[in-house]
Amino acid sequence: MSIGRLPDHEQHVLDEIERALSRDRRLARRLRTLRVRRGPDVTRLLARIASCRPRGRTVAVLLAVSVALMVTGIVTSAPWAIWAFAAVWPPTLFAAFRLLCRWSGG
Repeated sequence: MSIGRLPDHEQHVLDEIERALSRDRRLARRLRTLRVRRGPDVTRLLARIASCRPRGRTVAVLLAVSVALMVTGIVTSAPWAIWAFAAVWPPTLFAAFRLLCRWSGG
């Protein structure tokens, strides 16, 4: 593949495309106002998660779902049940910990 100049007919087509795009006002405005998006602000996300105040009912439901998935995973050895339990268990522990901290006044 050559890195030289484009052939004349390809350069002509490219020039026509650029001319048509430069006439599009909406595209020009969007390109002017386009901002580079950063990834999520991790500190804000962690602060939001840490400020979570779960209710007792929420923790009870999470605990019931976790236990049901654990029993299902043990009895059937189904990978979906094991992975679902692995996904639900950490938020359950976190919510239970936050609830116990709130109840103890800490």
